[in-house]
Amino acid sequence: MPKNRRGVAALLPVTLVLAGCTAANGEEADDGLPVVLTTFTVLADMTENVAGEHVRVASITKVGAEIHGYEPTPRDVAQASEADLIIDNGLGLEAWFAQFVESSDAPHVVASEGVELIDISADAYAGRPNPHAWMSPANAAVYVDNIAAALTDLSPDHAEDFAANADAYKAELAAIEAELVDGLAAVPPAQRALVTCEGAFSYLARDAGLEERYIWPVNAEQQATPQQIADAIEFVEDNDVPAVFCESTVSDRAMMQVVEATGATFGGVLYVDSLSDADGPVPTYLDLIRHDVATILDGLTAGAP
Repeated sequence: MPKNRRGVAALLPVTLVLAGCTAANGEEADDGLPVVLTTFTVLADMTENVAGEHVRVASITKVGAEIHGYEPTPRDVAQASEADLIIDNGLGLEAWFAQFVESSDAPHVVASEGVELIDISADAYAGRPNPHAWMSPANAAVYVDNIAAALTDLSPDHAEDFAANADAYKAELAAIEAELVDGLAAVPPAQRALVTCEGAFSYLARDAGLEERYIWPVNAEQQATPQQIADAIEFVEDNDVPAVFCESTVSDRAMMQVVEATGATFGGVLYVDSLSDADGPVPTYLDLIRHDVATILDGLTAGAP
């Protein structure tokens, strides 16, 4: 048994749901592979793509969970109580996870380490780094490099496979980013704006040359104030924004007020904090970012000349 597994037994004073670590019959898998524990499904999928068959990957939060406000409960069933590596996003995303990391002896890697940060500019979160760095394909490539390096330290015999998997994955990310930038050429410059419920798209907007606006900065506070809604309405009207969007893990009620007041189209649902089930629209991170790019392009270009 790898030396770090015992440390993560102390990591779980509260039972957690750890997806992906059970065999088909429901019993815990015992294949002797190192176990990598991630905080949410996006990181788990990235890690699985880089790791291939050489490790087992677990996600603490379930598919569809809202990562910001996640609270471990006794209902969570501990399906994997040991790990050899812990990977989280950092940037304040998983404040609830800090107590577990501090009590563990397992190596801990912050996937966002090295990205060029954007600070939140509004409300109580102003000045803090925007934690949604994975929502940029360019930043996701940094995540992939960090994951590959961590996996190589964990299992150096498979370093070549990790590197090859990472390179192939980054090539797909680059293609998605190019599709977004090229597709936006059809949108008049004055209308190149991305209006969402949560401020989760700052990095994607920066990479694509979009001006970002949102109703609230972080999903930890989902109750929109009248002023926040009024500000969004004013921006959409002043810039003739053709479409607005909302994330899958929150109510779109506030955004629908913007739609009713401005006549903008509701462009669709965007995915950020969680993947879907295997038969859903975004079962992998690449599916998630492709879906969001296609939805944004369809919404913003629908009325373009």
